[in-house]
Amino acid sequence: MPDELSIEDVRKVAKLARLAVSDADAERYRAELAAVLGYVERLGEVDVAGVEPMAHVADSINVLRDDEPRIAYDPAVVEKLAPDAEGGFIRVPRVLGEGGGA
Repeated sequence: MPDELSIEDVRKVAKLARLAVSDADAERYRAELAAVLGYVERLGEVDVAGVEPMAHVADSINVLRDDEPRIAYDPAVVEKLAPDAEGGFIRVPRVLGEGGGA
């Protein structure tokens, strides 16, 4: 499989990922992608008969607590730490809409 990977294949994958790839990088990526696909191909040869599927490699249990409203941080301390705060509110830069001011 790795030898069958062409530069056109690399360019197609790059286009799907919306990446610009130079000619020099395409050849390097062809070799790297071929190596990854070779490893995946080898994984397909592993005998997994009798192996239970699992979601995590370690046994873990979620620790849940009641969802009760509470003040997580002292508002006065938070306001003191904020670079621009007044009256219990923190002013932050606008991230939506036009303009750059708050």
